[in-house]
Amino acid sequence: MALSEFELIKQYFTEPGQTSVNNDVVQGIGDDCAIIKPRPDCELVVSVDTLVADVHFPASANPYDIACRALAVNVSDLAAMGASPGWFTLALTLPEPNPDWLAFFSKGLFDSAKQHGLALVGGDTTRGPLAITLQVLGYVPVGQALRRNGANVGDNIYVTGFLGMAGAWLELTGQQQKRQDKQLYEHFYRPPSRLALGKALTGIASAAIDISDGLLADLQHILEQSRVGAEVLLEQIPCSARVAELLGEARAQALALSAGDDYELCFCAPGNLTDTIEALARDHDLAITCIGRICSGENLVLLDADRQPVSVDRKGYQHF
Repeated sequence: MALSEFELIKQYFTEPGQTSVNNDVVQGIGDDCAIIKPRPDCELVVSVDTLVADVHFPASANPYDIACRALAVNVSDLAAMGASPGWFTLALTLPEPNPDWLAFFSKGLFDSAKQHGLALVGGDTTRGPLAITLQVLGYVPVGQALRRNGANVGDNIYVTGFLGMAGAWLELTGQQQKRQDKQLYEHFYRPPSRLALGKALTGIASAAIDISDGLLADLQHILEQSRVGAEVLLEQIPCSARVAELLGEARAQALALSAGDDYELCFCAPGNLTDTIEALARDHDLAITCIGRICSGENLVLLDADRQPVSVDRKGYQHF
């Protein structure tokens, strides 16, 4: 007999005693609404993302991995704002309530939630093509949120980690290559959390964004919101060595620029804070690369090794 909606929620998405790490959930799953006790001296940040099968992940993927990716994608938005995680809601659309699929999915969801310090406080389930909508909520001290509109002329532009791995994994599987690459697979389904760095950047970074649609596309959002331009040095782009090994350096650079799905951070900071950024990189054991600078105007200019402008395909991920 198929599970009812309430039986499904009770069996797979209700963990006894699950609360937020700050004990600010007054009422979680089990009522019409969740009740949250707001934290004083903080602002609430909210983000929501929908992941659709065979658009944002292969429908045939391991449901544990699907859950990990779905939550990590949303957590990345909190990191980009310098926020501390609080809670999340889940709206799950399923073709059918498959017990095996649900068991693995819920295990991945709660394992990932525990890793990131999030509590599931509500949501919805319905029948239809597989789609996952997650809303994450977190806290940031009043006036301290990292935003896209604060970049200033003279700021340096930085990127965390190495780009192109998620795009390379999609490209390899898209070509139906049988080679399984654990490093790329893990990066796609478990993109790195930059929550700790995001919080450390409050009061330091002038603007920030997570790289979801591609470096150039997402950097352009900062430029538009801040009403500035930028010069980016192509030779400074932190491409993945693994991707270069598999697909060649030229393709690795193209994926780093435009593929997206890496969920690293791109941020700007005043030029006189170089030593501070280098210290953060050491403290977080993380590569943080300066790829250019903010300048006047409205254009994003890419420069080669001789500091000459070059043209590349700037198209990132297109939602429509």
